[in-house]
Amino acid sequence: MRNQKTKNMIINAILLGIGLVLNSIIPAFGLPITPDLPLAMLFIIMVLNREDYATCLIAGIITGIFTALTTKFPGGQLPNFLDKLITVNVMFILMKAMFMTSPISKISGIKRDMIVLGIMLIIGTCVSGTLFISIAKVMVGLPGGASFVALFVAAVLPAMVVNPIFGVFLYRVILTALVRGQFRNVK
Repeated sequence: MRNQKTKNMIINAILLGIGLVLNSIIPAFGLPITPDLPLAMLFIIMVLNREDYATCLIAGIITGIFTALTTKFPGGQLPNFLDKLITVNVMFILMKAMFMTSPISKISGIKRDMIVLGIMLIIGTCVSGTLFISIAKVMVGLPGGASFVALFVAAVLPAMVVNPIFGVFLYRVILTALVRGQFRNVK
């Protein structure tokens, strides 16, 4: 049991590190906000650790710290942290509902996990982006006099398309590595 917890912590740390690197190297593409790819890593960690709220919360806090450290948004440090803290809690509740009571709960195995992850990536990206822009607008203002709607359309909507594609693909790669490394059994 203890050995498995240690393995899970190491795997989560590696995934969080990959998220940090991705956030550091992804360019802003001329926009004030970049797609939040570490969020995809957070949701992958949540699906992998769906029974462990504490692990999900800690991963959300660390993701918030990492994205705050690497943000390209002027004054976006605290909004990044707060949005991840709120998002991880909202998405944990949604994830539990999807695994327990929704029609998705009747599907088993990897297919169910990928469906849940895809939904989390779409809704969670919207929640996170909306929270980030709202908090940033109140705390530091939006850059260049941009409106909430303009930033939502320019950054959040594209991320809602990119994150599910990237996240589901990355989940398959991660799951394959975990199975081959004998860290996890496929159900």
